[in-house]
Amino acid sequence: MKKIIFPKSLKKGDRIAIISPAGSVEIPQLEQTLNLIKSNGYDVVLGENLYAKYQHGYSYAGTEKQRINDLNRALNDPHIAAIWASRGGYGCQQLVQHIKLSEFKTNPKWFIGYSDNTVIQSYLFQKGYASIHGQTIKTSGFGVTEKSYELIFDILKGRYPNYKIDSTAFNRRGETAGVLVGGNLALIYALLGTQYSFDFKDKILFIEDIGENFYAMDRMIMSLELAGVFKKIKGLIVGGMTNMGKENENENYDQSFDPFVNQLIAERVSKYDFPTAFNFPNGHIFDNRPLIIGSEVKMSVGEKVVIEI
Repeated sequence: MKKIIFPKSLKKGDRIAIISPAGSVEIPQLEQTLNLIKSNGYDVVLGENLYAKYQHGYSYAGTEKQRINDLNRALNDPHIAAIWASRGGYGCQQLVQHIKLSEFKTNPKWFIGYSDNTVIQSYLFQKGYASIHGQTIKTSGFGVTEKSYELIFDILKGRYPNYKIDSTAFNRRGETAGVLVGGNLALIYALLGTQYSFDFKDKILFIEDIGENFYAMDRMIMSLELAGVFKKIKGLIVGGMTNMGKENENENYDQSFDPFVNQLIAERVSKYDFPTAFNFPNGHIFDNRPLIIGSEVKMSVGEKVVIEI
């Protein structure tokens, strides 16, 4: 495997491009985070189609052409130091085969996002570049912690986070090390069998998701099983599983870390021996701590779960 390239650290006055590669957004939804970026000393460059609207069975932030133009412009502009997605939703899969990295290769930059942005991060990883799986500019209705953004700014400055979290009854103990891949489970599942899928060999896999029925969740996990993913990976980290099981939405489930989903996943991977950690604070959750896709991580699962980047 080729060595993964980490973009250089940002400095005060560097320019961060804000784009909408998937769902549409409204101006008020971004104002607070845009002001936060400015208060941290960075210049904000708004994508030409950031607030565009295109209704085609879903409310996209512009047509496919508009969205890919904004993405490629930001990726290849030598004056842009980082790219931050306004939100996820749906739409990145429509763009992936049109991504260009002509100038990006001589000036790699951080791409920040999660959810549907997993598609872009998988593409960048394939090409040998790290990215930040972390909070988008728009926050969900349940909000997000200040720390979720602070840790992203730390990464931009070259300070990479280490984590220690409480263990759960579903965890499988052990220690391992490997390159971190993954993101939103629905998109990992959607890319299986395509040229844009992650390479899972000897990797630590991270997954998170939101709003899936339990049977749909099992179908995605089964697809990873049938594709041989669990035979290849060295560790599994399960993040937020939010508002799952719509057919049981009135039952008393934890809305960030669904215990039934944890049980389902634990059962599916029980025949393997890699360390497994549940309830990691990343995903569609209030405390959305960033992870670096493409980073070499050490994973220790015992009385505590320790993830070192």
